[in-house]
Amino acid sequence: MSLSDFLHMGGYAGYLWPAFGLTLFVLVYNIWSARRSLAEARRAAARRIQMEENRS
Repeated sequence: MSLSDFLHMGGYAGYLWPAFGLTLFVLVYNIWSARRSLAEARRAAARRIQMEENRS
């Protein structure tokens, strides 16, 4: 099997490569979104802690 045969995917490359690309996009977006949410939660927790310390 040559690289060209692999990339052609037995005639289904037009369906498979976009599906692989979409899957990769969803996975990367999921990781990015989770990291962004975590950073925001940490900032909010730090603000709450700071407010609590200022009250005391």
